[in-house]
Amino acid sequence: MKSRLLAGTAAVALAIVGALLIIFYAQGADQRALATTKPVDVLVVTKAIPAGTPVNEMAASLVVEKVPAAGVADSALTTLDNSAGTVSAVPLIPGEQLLQERLVAPEEVKSDGVAKVPAGLQEVTFELEPKRVVGGRIEAGDNIGIGFTFEAGADKAKPGEATTQLTLRKVLVTAVQRAPQAASTKEPADGSDPQDTTLPQGSLMVTVAVSDIDATKIMYTSEFGRLWLTKEPLDAQDNGPRIERKEVVYK
Repeated sequence: MKSRLLAGTAAVALAIVGALLIIFYAQGADQRALATTKPVDVLVVTKAIPAGTPVNEMAASLVVEKVPAAGVADSALTTLDNSAGTVSAVPLIPGEQLLQERLVAPEEVKSDGVAKVPAGLQEVTFELEPKRVVGGRIEAGDNIGIGFTFEAGADKAKPGEATTQLTLRKVLVTAVQRAPQAASTKEPADGSDPQDTTLPQGSLMVTVAVSDIDATKIMYTSEFGRLWLTKEPLDAQDNGPRIERKEVVYK
């Protein structure tokens, strides 16, 4: 009887030890896997931060996380030590890495729907329907790509074919003017906060800050071609200029 009791106790002890060894091994495996990705400490937003928030008020909305080096943006910050006196240039969304360009001097933050024009650039305005302006979801302070489309003659290699190219990249929007939209009064059945899904009406006047050469390109295309905008954050991929034609669009 006593020997059976000792044997049972030993079995329980061995099971506990085995379980602990499995846990420790799993934790070690996670750490070893993370180590092979060369993790880097970066600041990540955990709570939404409104535009214009002083950097000294952001600490509670940020956390330092280890991120694989391949997934870290070039301008990602690891500390706020060198950012004293700055504010958030745009609203910061939970989950995004805090980038250097998101922190600017207070006077550079857009005010009353207008963003400051960087030194050396000039403003030009053009008019487009909502479907060409990301459904009307572009605001002052956003960065955009501007695509040019011509029926023929723009591509020297194929002068007789219509072409499109996303020609201007990461252009700063300084102002957006739109017709007043009718407010949606429909309440969701589940009592949640309503989201206005009404289609935008009327055209939008978009003002951007560009060089003199790019301003001329925009004016020319507004007159003799067509414009199309993308919403292009500063960390968006840029694979270089590409001219789209019928024969290459499916490649």
